[in-house]
Amino acid sequence: MTFARVMIFSLFTLLAFTGFANLVPQVQGDPPVEEKIDVGSIDMAGMVLLGEKLFSGKGTCTLCHNDMGRAPDLLGIDLAKEFPERIADKSYEGIAKGKTGPKAIEEYIMESLVDPSKYVVPGYGKKGSNDKISPMPKADTAPIELSKVEMNAVTAFLQDKAGISPTVPLPSADEAPKATGNDEDEENEPATTGVAAITKYGCATCHDLEGSEADIGPKLNGLAKRMTDAKILEAIVKPNVVIAKGFEADMMPDDFGEQMRFSELNLIVEYLKKLPE
Repeated sequence: MTFARVMIFSLFTLLAFTGFANLVPQVQGDPPVEEKIDVGSIDMAGMVLLGEKLFSGKGTCTLCHNDMGRAPDLLGIDLAKEFPERIADKSYEGIAKGKTGPKAIEEYIMESLVDPSKYVVPGYGKKGSNDKISPMPKADTAPIELSKVEMNAVTAFLQDKAGISPTVPLPSADEAPKATGNDEDEENEPATTGVAAITKYGCATCHDLEGSEADIGPKLNGLAKRMTDAKILEAIVKPNVVIAKGFEADMMPDDFGEQMRFSELNLIVEYLKKLPE
């Protein structure tokens, strides 16, 4: 009888462990190795390529600029038509007002990166702001912190996508090394603190963490009193299982379980548990 109890307990423990192991990845393969850019001889084609990588990577642009309706789908709309129409909008009061041509579009894009509330596309402002305040964080400050050259690269990418010859300046020898940020060894190193982990994966872009004041995602203060460790972890790797009130499904990427190391998931869970009410 004792032997049977031991076997049943062992089987139950094994099944529980297997279920938890299937919920999150225990290991993470190395991310794809990005091609290093020769910073001493980068041309405009290289700037466009860098901008495309930044748009979907460090810049976290695709978190909102997609077909989910949170922000204009910059990869799906006709930018050749869209950019001139925005500059010509009677409510636009930015630096490109009254201007036309590729240089005006460069100025408009750069301005939207550093001062996104300067002009908010109708229907995409913060709730209750009457489209006067953009939910988009400034690209040159935390948590995104793109350099001037990186923002030039994103601008070049969007100009190229609009069928316009990019007008941004090429980086100087002094600017380029800082701008590429292409040290694979450093980028592939696992985060070792909660703050480093949320920074690495852009959590503060959507959630109000570390003073980002973002409100695209729900506030997470006092989370430990509302959710267990397992539920917090599930919300990260399977965000559509439970949707926070007032938010919609598919707003949060569902591939963090593939991107993060298990140690990084634990760091983020521990960080979130300590957020005060």
